[in-house]
Amino acid sequence: MIAAGEVVTRPASVIKELMENSLDAGATSISVIVTDAGRTMMRVIDNGCGMSADDAVLAFERHATSKIASVEDLDAISTFGFRGEALASICAVSEVTLKTRREEDELGTQVDVKASVVEDVCEVQSPRGCNFAVRNLFYNIPARRKFLKSDKYELKNIVEEFIRIALTRPDVAFSLTSDGRDMYVLKPAQSLKFRISDIAGAQVAQDIVDIQESTNILQIDGFIGRPESARKTQSNQYFFVNGRFFRSSYLHKAVMKAYGEFVPEGSTPSYFIFLNVDPHSLDVNVHPTKTEVKFEDDSLIFQILYACVRETLGRNSFNAGIDFDRENTVEIPAMSSSFSEFRPFSEPLAEFDPSYNPFDSVPGSVSETPVATDNAKTSAGGGSSYMPSVRHAVDPPQDYGVLFESKTLPGAQTIVIQGKYIASPSRSGIMLINIRRAWQRILYERFLDAASKGGHVSQRSLFPVQARIGVQNRLLFDDNAALLEKMGFDISPFGNDTIVVGGVPEGFSNNAEDVNRMVDDLILVLSDNHGGLEDMVNSAFAEKLALLGSTSTSEIHNSYEAQALIDALFACSNSEFTSNGRRIISIMGLEEMDGRFK
Repeated sequence: MIAAGEVVTRPASVIKELMENSLDAGATSISVIVTDAGRTMMRVIDNGCGMSADDAVLAFERHATSKIASVEDLDAISTFGFRGEALASICAVSEVTLKTRREEDELGTQVDVKASVVEDVCEVQSPRGCNFAVRNLFYNIPARRKFLKSDKYELKNIVEEFIRIALTRPDVAFSLTSDGRDMYVLKPAQSLKFRISDIAGAQVAQDIVDIQESTNILQIDGFIGRPESARKTQSNQYFFVNGRFFRSSYLHKAVMKAYGEFVPEGSTPSYFIFLNVDPHSLDVNVHPTKTEVKFEDDSLIFQILYACVRETLGRNSFNAGIDFDRENTVEIPAMSSSFSEFRPFSEPLAEFDPSYNPFDSVPGSVSETPVATDNAKTSAGGGSSYMPSVRHAVDPPQDYGVLFESKTLPGAQTIVIQGKYIASPSRSGIMLINIRRAWQRILYERFLDAASKGGHVSQRSLFPVQARIGVQNRLLFDDNAALLEKMGFDISPFGNDTIVVGGVPEGFSNNAEDVNRMVDDLILVLSDNHGGLEDMVNSAFAEKLALLGSTSTSEIHNSYEAQALIDALFACSNSEFTSNGRRIISIMGLEEMDGRFK
């Protein structure tokens, strides 16, 4: 009745299917263990209902399922899956061992399957539930195995699938271990917000507000981020329908349209939105991996979601205001007039000489002996317990013009216009330079040179900046650590989900706030899947970093800094255009200037 497609495209596909089966089996604890990002081994252990010996063998047959009983059930799917396609597809491209036992059985069953062939079935001691071990993925399809990406990239995909499922069931305990290292250990949470805090961090949990709406068509629950916490990275954005994660660029537009002017252009808020609809009005089988769904009336869902997000933003005040909730606040006692009795020190009195007149002195003369105030006392040791007022001798006037007899200092003929442009005279008129684009060209050539040769200068920060970026993004930085080091970034891992920025390339700001913005931008740059020859990859990476650096460089405040920038620009191989072809320099000729005065 339903055409089933291939579901195993990478290790993350296996993890997703096995974890969803565990939840459908009623598990309250699920452990995921991977070795070499799933290439060598993946293990999913749960304490669900388990299977009988006959069902354990039958489960690997194509289209076998215990989740539907009739054709009519296809129109009201309430589980994560039903087609029986997952286990059959997994065992077709790997070696699988299943250990399972039901509560009522004394002994469990072990089934060994290789390339869709059941090789052995035997009784074993086993706890209740299922223990799937998947080894040597794609061992019999070398082409598919060859095109798997790096371990860090594949592990990042596994983490994403793990998080999506863990968010759907806060009441279930989850753990993820990679090569012996615990990446997540999630205990059952009191609520979804606690689960979000465990996964995304306490800061994200603090920056979200409840969203709720109930109609006869759709029920909406979850959380949306405060507008001021919007970031450039599109992380922490999740849609779920009837407990299942799905992607929808259409509904994402509804959320972004609702935020409208509340978030800066190019930034996106976090959201964890759960939709509940009648299963009969939802088709979850439009995509083999079921990450896309089709609603009976998409436009109506769009309008309800837009109105709900808009109403939530209007109901919550995101500006600083007075907090009238004093129930849990610390009371500050009011001080009585006698409080001054408890002051440990009295305020110091300012001492001065009322007879002193600085205009009494004339050039070349020396003032009288310093005059002390009446209450000043000299100590027996020759020291003084006061700071006397002193009338300093005045040197004869000097001719400072002698210092500037030489030619004009460098940069004296350049003008910085509102921090955006540099104006400098040229032979044919006035040369105007776009400062931001000039930096973009300079940094592009520096980064391009560093990518091939290395050794880009790094500015060390006095106080390293710590940034919690999540497990997926931490893996992203790990995967590109060598290239980032060549470019001049000093970034080191700290735990599973945090990095420490100890230095940035020359020209970047090392202010803590700027560094945090830079980290967000770097995530965007690193997330792009560059492909092609090494030179093309380096050029694309250098161009994106240069664009990023041009927005975070220190401002130019005077003509000397402007001249230094001009010198650096003209040292580039191409000083007229940026790497993406935008003009840097414009000349306003004498004829054009004359025309303005006619």
